Amino acid sequence: MGNFEFKKKFGQNFLTDETLLDDIVEKAGVTSDDIIVEIGAGKGALTQALSKVAKKVYSFEIDKDLFGYLETKFFGTNVEFVFEDVMNYSDDKLNKLIGGNFKLVANLPYYVTSPIITRFLKNKNMQSLTVMVQEEVADRIIASPKNKSYGVLSIICQIYGTPSKVLRVGREMFMPVPNVDSAVVRIDCEKNYDIINYDKFIKFIKKAFSMRRKKLSTNLETHGIAKTEVEKILSQNDFSTTIRAEELTINDFIKLYQIFYDKIS
Repeated sequence: MGNFEFKKKFGQNFLTDETLLDDIVEKAGVTSDDIIVEIGAGKGALTQALSKVAKKVYSFEIDKDLFGYLETKFFGTNVEFVFEDVMNYSDDKLNKLIGGNFKLVANLPYYVTSPIITRFLKNKNMQSLTVMVQEEVADRIIASPKNKSYGVLSIICQIYGTPSKVLRVGREMFMPVPNVDSAVVRIDCEKNYDIINYDKFIKFIKKAFSMRRKKLSTNLETHGIAKTEVEKILSQNDFSTTIRAEELTINDFIKLYQIFYDKIS
């Protein structure tokens, strides 16, 4: 790439193995009918693998120093680059650009993994999300109750869709080599749960997990709900008064959320 320098501030770690890239596209379920949103084009390795299969690829890249390289490499193809920070690109603007349903595929910088996932899961036009993430984050996304990895991210991902870890990727597959291994997670978007006011529900979940090793009643008390009242409600609804958030299923959380709905500020 000539004089191009890797930029730590953008979390740039590039994949180059074509077989692995094709595997990612296959695991994402990309077909010739699909419009793809890619986040983080980098040198365009995954972009190229996607463009060979998809109908159209809209690729977001924050590093404007890559503009000339990418525009030249993909001139005349089905790839359109958007050199903007996708987190500052509104859903209305994105949906207008694409004009319909899309699948998101990305090799995400580790530092923006959770914000990007949680932001895009809310987009009703997204059919699926397939992302390369740090392996421990992948384990959090797919985790079930009573597992040390189970938490807020697990619940957010699972209320919006069905996640699965579809590929493990060793650190040696990247340039420069990171300090951790990665994994590819796919979330097929479907309405698994009927929840009134998702944002308020997520706020309740965050309160419940605010101190992982503390009881649910203690965590909710620190956020303005009397501990005695929480324990009374738990007992009346067949929950242990000493239960912790990591022991609750999503259905348990929804049940308690509906009970505490008017008390959540």
